Amino acid sequence: MTEPRQQARIRVMLVDDHALVRAAVTQAITAPDIEMVGEAATAEEALRIAPSLRPDVLLVDIDLPGMDGVQLVRELAPRLPETRIVMLTISTSDRHLMDAMRSGAIGYLTKDITPDALLRAVRGAHAGDLAMDQRLAAHLIRRLVEKSRHVPASGEEAEMSELSDREEEVLRYLADGLTDREIAAALTISPRTVGTHVSSILHKLGVRNRAEAARRYRDRS
Repeated sequence: MTEPRQQARIRVMLVDDHALVRAAVTQAITAPDIEMVGEAATAEEALRIAPSLRPDVLLVDIDLPGMDGVQLVRELAPRLPETRIVMLTISTSDRHLMDAMRSGAIGYLTKDITPDALLRAVRGAHAGDLAMDQRLAAHLIRRLVEKSRHVPASGEEAEMSELSDREEEVLRYLADGLTDREIAAALTISPRTVGTHVSSILHKLGVRNRAEAARRYRDRS
């Protein structure tokens, strides 16, 4: 008689810069059907290891040193189409919520979540459910409805509204004439991360170079 086939465990990776949080999350989701396959303390580290690990569920903090969690999602989501990316953060900011979901996250959880609820959310995310509490989900729907009703004054305003908070900071420094290295020093991030943000800014604004992006910012201000 053949033995029943054992169901594969849910493979989870966590990106958070606090070791204590990583330990607490690992403990909270420890279960026979879940396996923590990797951890990263920065977005840059996650970019290196997540594509090879290919986790089923990726839990990502937003407030990371260097590249933030939303930018990480934007970079990883196209590379890991089968991975369910869920934000796990203290932020309840509208901008973070909207940016994360637009960038490819399929869930948004706050760190006051109970261990049991986190465990359920991980299982639900793996099954394709929306990993988000009802309050945030209702808020997200309201924002989407409001956004669909709002007609911006111009296409340029709509493009500018697509920028993340960090991208707006980078663009402001660009408009002030700072170099990548100077912007990196001002924001305590790497010049490479600044370059990534600049590329995203140019794409979102539909401009060819930094000078055009800076001019667009100054014209709006």
